[in-house]
Amino acid sequence: MNIDRILTLHPNTSKSEWHQHPNGGGWIHNLAKVDDSAQVFGNAWVSGNARVCGDAQVFGNAQVYGKARVFGNARVCDDAWVSGNARVCGEAHVSGNAQVYGKAWVYGEARVSGDARVYGEAHVFGNARVFGNAWASGEARVYGEARVSGDAWVYGNAQMSDDAWACGEARVYGEARVFGEAHVSGNARVYGNAWGKSPLYIQGSIWSCNMVDSERLRIGCETHTFEKWHEIQKQLESNNDMTQEQCFEYRAYLALAEQLYQKE
Repeated sequence: MNIDRILTLHPNTSKSEWHQHPNGGGWIHNLAKVDDSAQVFGNAWVSGNARVCGDAQVFGNAQVYGKARVFGNARVCDDAWVSGNARVCGEAHVSGNAQVYGKAWVYGEARVSGDARVYGEAHVFGNARVFGNAWASGEARVYGEARVSGDAWVYGNAQMSDDAWACGEARVYGEARVFGEAHVSGNARVYGNAWGKSPLYIQGSIWSCNMVDSERLRIGCETHTFEKWHEIQKQLESNNDMTQEQCFEYRAYLALAEQLYQKE
């Protein structure tokens, strides 16, 4: 990348405000600081009050700006962005079109890739992976060998750890704890309580069903206790012109959920 391209991307700056890093030739704004031991190369650039320290590498078309910090042996590459007050360190990698911003941290040997977003005050660490179109935000924690992929979101104060996986269009939020080998998939919504095994999820003929915690079942866009579902069952069937087969189907789902969870 030449200086003319840099000035096109940063029209409010001048040539005198930029220099090429001696270890790789990437462009550095004079307000930013990059250690001589770090590498910035390819079409990558560092601007704002950002810092790149230690043996960190920024390359490809990657951008580090704002008050972001990249240090240790971390890698930011491809078309990834690290901005705001975000921190990427240790052996962590941010790649693809991924973005890490706000006050988020990515560290350990974590990987954030694809079109993933990690922001707010979320932490992704250990050997965790956030990829695809997945998001981790709020004060979420994703760690251990956990995976968040597809269009899944983990947010609020939720935690995912061990070998847990959230995928599809799943949402894990609130105070939820998903751990062990639990999987949350499809368009399931999980909040509250700890999940050491995969919560019930069924894709029915009309609506999907899943347990959002150990006492409440979600069917379609409504979430109720088992007792409440029994109270409104006939009215729900009538309001939605459900066939006899569909009525039997969803009564069976309710019965299964009660059998699995009512005594927990």
